[in-house]
Amino acid sequence: MKLDIHQIDAFAAGPFEGNPAAVMPLAEWLDDSVLQQLAEENNLSETAFYTVGLPADATPDDREHPAYHLRWFTPVVEVDLCGHATLATAAHILEDVHPDADRIQFWTCSGWLNVDRGPDSALVMDFPAEPPVPTAAAPEVVAALGIPVRECLKATDLVFVAESEHDIASMVPDFAVISQLKVRGIVVTAASDADEVDFVSRFFGAAAGVQEDPVTGSAHSQIAPYWAAALGRDRLVGRQLSARGGTVHCDVHGDRVHLSGTYRRYLRGTVEF
Repeated sequence: MKLDIHQIDAFAAGPFEGNPAAVMPLAEWLDDSVLQQLAEENNLSETAFYTVGLPADATPDDREHPAYHLRWFTPVVEVDLCGHATLATAAHILEDVHPDADRIQFWTCSGWLNVDRGPDSALVMDFPAEPPVPTAAAPEVVAALGIPVRECLKATDLVFVAESEHDIASMVPDFAVISQLKVRGIVVTAASDADEVDFVSRFFGAAAGVQEDPVTGSAHSQIAPYWAAALGRDRLVGRQLSARGGTVHCDVHGDRVHLSGTYRRYLRGTVEF
């Protein structure tokens, strides 16, 4: 069997930035175990698989736009929502499959997700907002972060609000503790010191099997509503402080968040097995 593969750096302003995602078009769905093995072999934080066929009960609101069924796999598990691999998949489809389209629709386990062409070659994703709520933090988890924590919140991930950008940039967490947590990941965030950025963050995978994710779109659907409330404005810029780094523009609209960013294509090829 031969499958096409595209590797695209999402939320990247230049080469070797942002978060690499593998995008693999399928004529039809393969067995889940095969999809997981492919994601493990690709060895990126996410591999996105998509097909033309949609579930029988899935009806997009607007049939004028191309629609696909999209799923995401880390090297160890399928996840319910992934931002950077959605952006990468939309980039491939809008360039290679539907160069005349302005919007792509994806049917996912998180519902319908639209991706639109934005200004300056950016793509804009319409994601569900998930404002985190206060929760009690286990002392051993806070200790594993190794930095002062101002607040602990919970959404899909555990969210820790730190005192400063410097704390987040310099932190070296205890991954042995984090990897044992029964939660998808840990998000650590703080207000930014830079005038052009509102908040910064880092993301450490726990059950997702990703030690540190370079740029995590789905985490911004959780922390953007928090910072919108804290800063009193709905349009924000987030910067993820991984080694590769990446910028996510966030626009909070009630129960939805528009996440936008640019991308860079890295490779295209054929997988044979």
